[in-house]
Amino acid sequence: MSLTGCGGGATGGGTKLTMVAADYGDNATNTSQTYWNDVAGQFKQKNPDITVDVKVYSWDVVDKKVADMVAAGQTPDIAQCGAYADYAAKGLLYSVDDLLSIPAQADFISSMADAGSVNRTQYGMPFVSSARMLFYNKTLFKQAGIVDASGAAQPPKSWDDLKAAAQKLKAAGVKVPFGLPFGPEEPAAETLIWMLGNGGNYTDDVGSYTINSAQNIEAFQWIKANLSDTGLSGRNPATTNRQDVFNAFAAGDCGFLNGHPTLMQMADRARVDFGIAKIPGKGGPLASTVGVADWMMAFKKNGNRQQIGKFLEFAYSQQNTLRFLRAYDLQPVTVSASNAMLADSSLKPVWPFLNELPSARFYPDNKVSWGPVNAKLKQVIGRAATQDPVGVLGDLQRTAEAADNSAAAK
Repeated sequence: MSLTGCGGGATGGGTKLTMVAADYGDNATNTSQTYWNDVAGQFKQKNPDITVDVKVYSWDVVDKKVADMVAAGQTPDIAQCGAYADYAAKGLLYSVDDLLSIPAQADFISSMADAGSVNRTQYGMPFVSSARMLFYNKTLFKQAGIVDASGAAQPPKSWDDLKAAAQKLKAAGVKVPFGLPFGPEEPAAETLIWMLGNGGNYTDDVGSYTINSAQNIEAFQWIKANLSDTGLSGRNPATTNRQDVFNAFAAGDCGFLNGHPTLMQMADRARVDFGIAKIPGKGGPLASTVGVADWMMAFKKNGNRQQIGKFLEFAYSQQNTLRFLRAYDLQPVTVSASNAMLADSSLKPVWPFLNELPSARFYPDNKVSWGPVNAKLKQVIGRAATQDPVGVLGDLQRTAEAADNSAAAK
């Protein structure tokens, strides 16, 4: 494919690109290093004058590894990790327009391209994604009488429906009627689900933080009064992690919860008869669910713009993208990959998640301040669901504003 513009870096004679990437595997046999070595090898065959050296690190350390390399002046050409906005704000990254052809840029799902943009310029390229939907145990629902006129399990559509279903499940002896994970593992997604359910969000349309908005406070007051205080979550939401409720669902001990496609594998292996549905909001199903994306970025320091662009176009080809997604049961970030998955009947179970992606709402990843805000949210948001919504959300709002002001001053 032709690249936009020209210039930047050597154009031949053995350019070497360095790349740092996150590992999506959980052991030596399915490490992402194997995938990237293969992609880099295939690319080398097509482009003999460009070598790509990829180093894969676990998610526990990959973001710090990239930050340490940049600080030490050993900046990689490409990084695939969790956050890009800080580097973009410092002027360290190529824009996507500098790297990819127009067709390749247009192939990104628009909601994700927007999440990768700072001041309307895209710097973060989404790499993989996931959307959230409601999972419910059909067997437990039927046993508790949560059924429609035909006797089929009936998932809730509103918060009132959700509460009523959880009450019936509790009365039927289900250990965890509704899984509510606000523990420190990954509460940001669950938090945003409930904010969206009442018309709120982390930020407003111009990017200002609105964590303690009236809508968000009301959402957490509802959670506390109707789920936490009544025991309908079955355990303390403030100390319950996402993996805890996933494990409970797979064990047949949880009636329903918000989850992503990985939970389908767990439930299938455990032979749980489950269904998926749109997530309930206050007055009805969410029009836009929560989406989460990981990011690819390209640094300017070594000046290899054209070579980086060539490699990224190759890495984002439909063939390579689909191979990675299938290897790790993840969701696409491009329209072409999404359409290919929707045309593959063997992937029918994930189709509902794919259909949610174009309108999904993402974290404010394009804000430099989001990193420290999310770090604090992980530690305190559970108390908003169990103790003091007004105080906790107000404190988070002050943290967010201070982080925003600090980022703007740099």
